[in-house]
Amino acid sequence: MVINNAFIGFGKSATRYHLPYVLARKDKFKVSYIFDNVRDPQKEKLTQYQGIEFTDCVETILNDPQVTLVTVCTPPDSHFYYAKLCLEHGKNVLVEKPFTPTLEEAKILFALAREKNLLVTPYQNRRFDSCFLTIKQAIESGKLGKIIEVESHFDYFRPDAAPQPGSVFEGAFYGLGVHTLDQILSLFGRPQQVAYHLRHLRQPGNPDDTFEAQLFYGDLKAIIKTSHLVKVPYPRFIVHGTKGSVVCYQIDQQETCLKNGIMPDHPDFAADQQCALLDYIDDEGHSHTEQLPAVKGDYGRVYDAIYATLTEGTANYVSEQDAFTNLEILERAFHQPSPSLISLS
Repeated sequence: MVINNAFIGFGKSATRYHLPYVLARKDKFKVSYIFDNVRDPQKEKLTQYQGIEFTDCVETILNDPQVTLVTVCTPPDSHFYYAKLCLEHGKNVLVEKPFTPTLEEAKILFALAREKNLLVTPYQNRRFDSCFLTIKQAIESGKLGKIIEVESHFDYFRPDAAPQPGSVFEGAFYGLGVHTLDQILSLFGRPQQVAYHLRHLRQPGNPDDTFEAQLFYGDLKAIIKTSHLVKVPYPRFIVHGTKGSVVCYQIDQQETCLKNGIMPDHPDFAADQQCALLDYIDDEGHSHTEQLPAVKGDYGRVYDAIYATLTEGTANYVSEQDAFTNLEILERAFHQPSPSLISLS
């Protein structure tokens, strides 16, 4: 079975993080349409997009009964509008991050999808980062014992920033925290408490460029951090347990490859030769050090998961609770002074 997929939005998100993976899955998906308010004839003529119908009339997608999945890749303030419109026309919907500007809007979309027996889901591609999958495998092996602390860094060194006032959706917490937060939620679920510290270090008038959030799960603490002022990088992940620790330095290489025009069908795509270091004590008290080969990342696994849901009825790869918790934590960060500590009911 091949699913007819249409795209609303034809910007960087669609061309870099979605279409290269969907177009490589011709046994599962056919991209029938791409809608954009402002057409770009030069971009539409590129070889990889031949056979796709481009339109500036969204009703073309909504009124085609053969289109069963729509991917929304528009600016965040239009996500709710387009997702709701598609659901009302009987389409399953995948929505770029952040899923919706508010938690209340997300609840409306999930309720509407249930009512119509459709799928609506956020695009959380970084569940399929190589570095995250490698750390997840180490945690699930049990060799670390009970997990006590996880620290996740997604940093840059970009000390210069032009004045660019904007909405919170253009800041680091919504831009990157939406992903690193989701990775923690996928491992450990909903925390009891969250501590925030959001800052505007390079340009005080710009959206936040630096954040730290700490998620508390009883004895476990998970920390997610992003800064644009880190010259010497931290490890991407550090995990400590009662029996050992694991450290992973290199970030997933898919984005780097995509930026350089290396596509998922290339043999060297997202090649990661760096290993994570696992150091632990076994049940007999013997110490071990292991080099863990990187688990291959693949953002296309989002579409594989959606295909399985639509054709086999498997559970949504992002649970409703994870989607709601993610948005609640993001949204509440901007409703109070920073730093702050909140409790989740």
